[in-house]
Amino acid sequence: MNKLALYCRAGFEKEMAGEINDKAAQLGVFGFASVKENSGYVIFECYQPGDADRLARELNLKDLIFARQMIVVGDLLQNLPEQDRISPILEQYQTLNPINSSDVVVETPDTNEAKELLTFCRKFTVPLRNHLKKAGYLGKSAQARNSMTLHILFIRSGCCYVGYAYNHNRSPFLMGIPRLKFPAEAPSRSTLKLEEAILTFIPQAEEKKRFTDSMTGVDLGACPGGWTYQLVKRGVFVYAVDHGKMAASLHETGRIEHCAEDGFKFQPPKRKTIDWLVCDMVEQPIRISKLIAKWLINGWCRETIFNLKLPMKKRYQEVQLCLNYLSEELAKNGFRFSIQAKHLYHDREEITVHIAVLK
Repeated sequence: MNKLALYCRAGFEKEMAGEINDKAAQLGVFGFASVKENSGYVIFECYQPGDADRLARELNLKDLIFARQMIVVGDLLQNLPEQDRISPILEQYQTLNPINSSDVVVETPDTNEAKELLTFCRKFTVPLRNHLKKAGYLGKSAQARNSMTLHILFIRSGCCYVGYAYNHNRSPFLMGIPRLKFPAEAPSRSTLKLEEAILTFIPQAEEKKRFTDSMTGVDLGACPGGWTYQLVKRGVFVYAVDHGKMAASLHETGRIEHCAEDGFKFQPPKRKTIDWLVCDMVEQPIRISKLIAKWLINGWCRETIFNLKLPMKKRYQEVQLCLNYLSEELAKNGFRFSIQAKHLYHDREEITVHIAVLK
């Protein structure tokens, strides 16, 4: 097993391939990415034995923008017999010998064709788990050092990749997708983007400290209030900046002030540092990047989550351009900061970025 399977949004396989090539090379690992358009995954095959396992341990999944999940796999198993799909899978694990495994997950890529197999995957999981336990491959603590979760990725009926991921470096969600429920009182479905971003970027143990009722936020391009809703729900008072109307339900909270202004021209009240800046405006990504840099460098905000709408072509290159610009501008102005970026499940042709200025 010297391959990585990386799950991504269908249509972003080329971006995923470009990113894994770059990130692996930075660790001195080289190989090639096999890309099938709209498949929802990429296979990266390493040249040197053991390098796929090394990447699974050392390449932080959180540092990959386009990857939802990352697992070490062997060759594709094809034409599994309907009467006994389990034996060929067990044979691969005999070669692998995963001695620190805590559980098994059976899943598919995020495509309409593959997701038709999810009912089968759910039913198949129980007997497979029982056979793996009898074979001694499961039962270890998920908190143990270098513990694993076994993954079976069915790309179509009777065809699957068999592999594993390290528990310290994997998404805990099936298919790498958090299942969020749309709040009935939220003004728009865009609210799920910010909710997923907070879930992704802010450790759960810190959320109540990072969002309090003594904090102030700004939402640039706020109308009708999907992102404002997430801040207000967490107690933050929000300046909602947009020429359009905000949802009446948000006004009723008493936790917003609607500023009918251009998001690119708005400035926070004097002598007031904003705790949270959020922005989901439809604009060129480099222009948004320059706007965010201005807010951070001027000391107008301490922390920000924003979206970068990607062009149809050279999306990965545009992402690199914007993130490099932000990092260079902040460093040049003497800031210590953390920056994270992710192509979230609720994103479409965009990525979401989080920047925090460190004290």
